Amino acid sequence: MKILLINQVFVSPEEPGHTRHFEMGQYLKERGHELVIVASDLNYQTGRRTVERHGLYAEQIFDGVRVLRSYIYPAIHRSYFWRVIAFFSFMFSSILTALRLKDVDLVLGTTPPIFQAVSAWVVAAVRRKPFLLEVRDLWPEFGISMGVLTNPIVIALSRWLELFLYKRATHILVNSPAYREYMLAKGIPEKKVTYIPYGTDVDMFNPSIDGLPIRRELKLEDKFVVLYAGALGQANDIDTLLRAAERLKKEESISFVLFGDGKERARLESEANRMGLCNVIFAGTRPKKDMPLIVASADACLAILQDIPAFRTTYPNKVFDYMAAGRASIIVIDGITRELIETSRGGVYVHPADDAMLAQKILELAQNPKRVKEIGANAREYLVKNLDRRDKLNETLSLLKKLVKD
Repeated sequence: MKILLINQVFVSPEEPGHTRHFEMGQYLKERGHELVIVASDLNYQTGRRTVERHGLYAEQIFDGVRVLRSYIYPAIHRSYFWRVIAFFSFMFSSILTALRLKDVDLVLGTTPPIFQAVSAWVVAAVRRKPFLLEVRDLWPEFGISMGVLTNPIVIALSRWLELFLYKRATHILVNSPAYREYMLAKGIPEKKVTYIPYGTDVDMFNPSIDGLPIRRELKLEDKFVVLYAGALGQANDIDTLLRAAERLKKEESISFVLFGDGKERARLESEANRMGLCNVIFAGTRPKKDMPLIVASADACLAILQDIPAFRTTYPNKVFDYMAAGRASIIVIDGITRELIETSRGGVYVHPADDAMLAQKILELAQNPKRVKEIGANAREYLVKNLDRRDKLNETLSLLKKLVKD
């Protein structure tokens, strides 16, 4: 099979961010199939160009995975108005790039941003090929819940576009059981929606990795390190993390390390300086290939989102990586992620936006290293058994074969 994926925020191993689609491309290649990815020429975390284009697109090959870098207007870290302009620019350029490809068997669209899913639908319709829609987050539901979308007309149009794509997709793939229930409540037939969680690479993230080089680099050899790895955006409630760090300023053995970038980074760094947080380090971005070493440098790892109902339906990918690495997770997200961490006994739960509780849980863990080790071992055991990415990619391959055959 030859699968075409349109994904504006695709990340190679050389960039910061989640590389799930790259790993999917490798997996398919090993089994005699091909995944060709049309991506933007900007990294979504840093907002910087990833390649120089000379023409409509630039072609890259990563370990046999072919990526066509198409144009996007460089404004994803500006206002939401300009972000939408950027999304539209990629929507049109990606259609032109994708239509250059020959002999495609299936078109895979992914959302958010939802506009790139429109690109995939257009290409699939022109080529008369199956259109698989992958829903990674609920849009516009998240935007409405966060207060990003407030105009009634814009909200109505967004909901119309969402339902338009759901109805026209040949099939819908979701990475959260709550997303599936959301689809069914909107009248999408049960047989049209498949739930497959992403999981993680249990070999890449391994408890045997020694994170001491990162600790030495950051001068944290003798600290209890709480790691946050990921985007620094509006959805990620890093302000609560900073308030918890402020409560723990006198605990000199505890340090917070944030690896990542995003629209809010400059403001957050300024706020941390204003609060005098010597226990917080903004460590910048690293390519995904460095993340196993970074996670291994931590004693406990943090996942945190704003306190809005919509986020109770989502699985942050970073949590799977934390668990595979055998690290205790501190989950400041209610809903299915809380259920995962409590079922696996692989972490502790903190009420969203509760900086006092967060500080207290971190202090308790720092004072009980034996418990931290036990929690991490529980997390690893559960993930290997239930969320090995190889198993999940095998389920995805079976779905792709079925859609192409039908």
